[in-house]
Amino acid sequence: MTNLLISDAWAQAGGGGGSSMFSLLPLALIFVLFYFLLIRPQQRRAKQHKQMVAAVKAGDEVVTNGGLLGRVTDLDDNCVTLKVATGVNVQVQRHAIAQMVPKGAFKEFDGGKKKSKGAGKPSKGQASEPTAQVAETPPADAIADATFDKTSGQDDDATFENPDKSG
Repeated sequence: MTNLLISDAWAQAGGGGGSSMFSLLPLALIFVLFYFLLIRPQQRRAKQHKQMVAAVKAGDEVVTNGGLLGRVTDLDDNCVTLKVATGVNVQVQRHAIAQMVPKGAFKEFDGGKKKSKGAGKPSKGQASEPTAQVAETPPADAIADATFDKTSGQDDDATFENPDKSG
């Protein structure tokens, strides 16, 4: 009766080498999957970015990793000088260039002389006259909301008192 519920333990007779090969097969498949889905595409993108940065020349329009759009005016081995507006030049490292944009995407604003398309038109529902926004300052009598009162028995500890609110 006990034989029905408990199976007999039989020692395996030789030939155990094949099973270890099959146990490594899932690990190898996972590595191959990671290589083709993650490692290889990342290497390809890095290679394309390196070629793009090496091909940058003066006059190209680029976008940096920080989102700065500008025209390349000067280059050296490690840095690029971008003209982002009239009289505003910014120097960034070469590898900070995220992508090149098509010619004409960067339009300079010359302080009223030259505007990009639609720069002076108000959008629908917007007033044509700009309104001034003024920040409100608190009244002079509402300077302190809470005070710190030092008790006579304690030199370093301060207690918090709020004179306006009880509690």
